[in-house]
Amino acid sequence: MSVIYVLLAISLVVAIIFFVAFIFSVRQGQYDDAYTPSVRMLFEDELVKPKKKKVKSKE
Repeated sequence: MSVIYVLLAISLVVAIIFFVAFIFSVRQGQYDDAYTPSVRMLFEDELVKPKKKKVKSKE
């Protein structure tokens, strides 16, 4: 039973270390994307088509 407590303590320490490393890398700008906004306009392929009006014929 004591092995579970040891493993739980070790896993909490490792989780805290990874969390601190993640927060540190976010604050340092590791995940900032400087490339995508500059090329976003080149890859927008969605075209907006105007709606056609139906013309009623008088017959």
